[in-house]
Amino acid sequence: MNKNKTPQNEVFIDFDDILKKELKNPKFRKYYDEHGKQLEIAYQILQLRKKKKMSQTQLAKKIGTKQSNIARMESGQQNFSVDILGKIAEALGCNVKIIFCR
Repeated sequence: MNKNKTPQNEVFIDFDDILKKELKNPKFRKYYDEHGKQLEIAYQILQLRKKKKMSQTQLAKKIGTKQSNIARMESGQQNFSVDILGKIAEALGCNVKIIFCR
């Protein structure tokens, strides 16, 4: 596992390292295949928002929704439309890129 220490001595664990390990478990992979992409998007939104030092309330105001909706999105409990992803991307100063692959 890749652990990085911050100046505050907090330990962060690399999500990709954990995911690679867990995907070897067939039961985990089954659930990941069903819900994983939504969680990946949720995680990216959370990381981008934090990088921009923006609160959930601030992001919600920028995209015209409530803070509770942002919390649900970031916890993976809400599906994403292309429209809402576009609004989030614009509010966070980035673009949406969707790739279909095998």
